[in-house]
Amino acid sequence: MSCKTPVVFVVFRRPDLTQKVFERIREAQPEMLFVIADGPRGAEEAERCDQARAVTDSVDWDCEVFRHYSEENMGTRARISGGLDWVFEQVETAIILEDDCLPDPSFFDYCDELLDRYRGDERIWCVSGDNFRRGQKRGVASYYFSDYNHGWGWATWRRAWQCYDHDMAGWPAFRDACCLDEILDDPVEVTYWHTIFETLYTEGTPNSWAYIWTMTCWMNRGLTILPNVNLVANIGFGVDGTNTKGEGACWISSRPAESIGFLTHPADVVRDREADQYTFDHVYPGVKMRKELCWRYRLRKRLWRMKQKLLGRADCL
Repeated sequence: MSCKTPVVFVVFRRPDLTQKVFERIREAQPEMLFVIADGPRGAEEAERCDQARAVTDSVDWDCEVFRHYSEENMGTRARISGGLDWVFEQVETAIILEDDCLPDPSFFDYCDELLDRYRGDERIWCVSGDNFRRGQKRGVASYYFSDYNHGWGWATWRRAWQCYDHDMAGWPAFRDACCLDEILDDPVEVTYWHTIFETLYTEGTPNSWAYIWTMTCWMNRGLTILPNVNLVANIGFGVDGTNTKGEGACWISSRPAESIGFLTHPADVVRDREADQYTFDHVYPGVKMRKELCWRYRLRKRLWRMKQKLLGRADCL
């Protein structure tokens, strides 16, 4: 059975990885395929960009193919977000895969079913294929609900993507109203994401579309569906990666993709706060930040005691 949801394939300059992911797309045989490609960053990349694009020329199943290529390099933020704007001008739903995101075959059925099930549920903004919990399952269903919209193989609806805040115009008001405190449970987590969004807003770094998508979902209180098994392996870690350098440096790079099987559904749409805390602690730098804060606290306390001793205030110690 072919994949009913249109598939978006984002490619750049890695024809070998592009071929592997394209083979999985070929197995799923989507009825519509959108190919988005950025331009080379210099003459030395031009041939490899052409080779990556050529991989997608070999569509041999009944499929409408649409291409959106840039001849100049736009960078990941502008290229992917602008490309998705183009996609959602034409379709209501889409599955998005980048050239280093290798899905299990069951990923496509998973997205098909959940995009249809939650089509009209405006609490849900994203369906992700990623599970970063190292085999730990949440609840008895096939998936759970999270604030974290991991983007290594995901899907969404036009109703959600049309709110994407390209210029982060909504960030100052969101920031000044302290809305992160209402969404996140941990003050350290609030500090981390405030810094990420403020730096992106004021300095434009990092060059990430994904952080803005996270901010957009949070501004609209949108939840993400996360599977209880990992459905997408990131095969792009290494020196050739644009945003995933350092092969083997992160345990995330070795996560295999598994089959999710027959889907069972949660009884209620409720965010799993405990799972989100684990995500911040172990995928993001929650544990590291708390250790640093603890160390700084101990240092400040020690310096304060030394100062009191020098001032002869032994009764304060």
